[in-house]
Amino acid sequence: MAFKTRVWSAGKLLLLGGALLLTYILFAVASMRLALKTREVEVPSLAGRTVNDARTLLAAGGLNLRVEEALRVDPKVPAGQVLAQEPPAGDRTRRDRSVKVWVSSGARASIVPLLVGESERTAQLRLQQEGLHLVAASEVRSADYVSGAVVAQTPPAKTPALQVALLINRGERGLTFVMPDLIGVNGDRAADLLRARGFRVAVVGDHPYPGVPAGIVLRQNPQAGFQISPGETISLEISR
Repeated sequence: MAFKTRVWSAGKLLLLGGALLLTYILFAVASMRLALKTREVEVPSLAGRTVNDARTLLAAGGLNLRVEEALRVDPKVPAGQVLAQEPPAGDRTRRDRSVKVWVSSGARASIVPLLVGESERTAQLRLQQEGLHLVAASEVRSADYVSGAVVAQTPPAKTPALQVALLINRGERGLTFVMPDLIGVNGDRAADLLRARGFRVAVVGDHPYPGVPAGIVLRQNPQAGFQISPGETISLEISR
């Protein structure tokens, strides 16, 4: 009987010890999880902030800032401001961890090409090729310029810019002519007659041509039969 009593007492002690050990383990795990959780902070949004502002905001939450050296071109985010971050805003992370950010270099300005005299479509294509944005296209009606041609631009050519505004001539309605055939005509005489009627004439080349005297029109642009308007440029190639 005494033996059974001792065994029962030992069993109760072992059970009690196991319960206490289990309680200690559970308490330790819960305490560790609580400690880790209390060391976690929510990552703030840094988008649109300067590097100094982002560093100050992170430091208040016990986080560090790591700036990526390579800048990113972004026309929507001004230069010097944060445009991306990792981890993203709203995530939770431990204190003393670093948040990596990418900083904008702003939009890359392009050199504005000379667009005056170009057709509206050509001007639009050149702006796209240069990465420039057409912000406005005003209109004017004048017989002094080719219909559909650019007569003014802002900013002027060779200026660094992001945006360009154009003034387009829509011409006078019904004021068109049929391009005459100038091949074989004296170039100087043809140019004088065309200029007197409001056309712009440019001799773009001269070439030797066997059997043809110097100064005779060999080629023309536009070709004979095309509709042209006063102010439009006519190109001539003559013999020499």
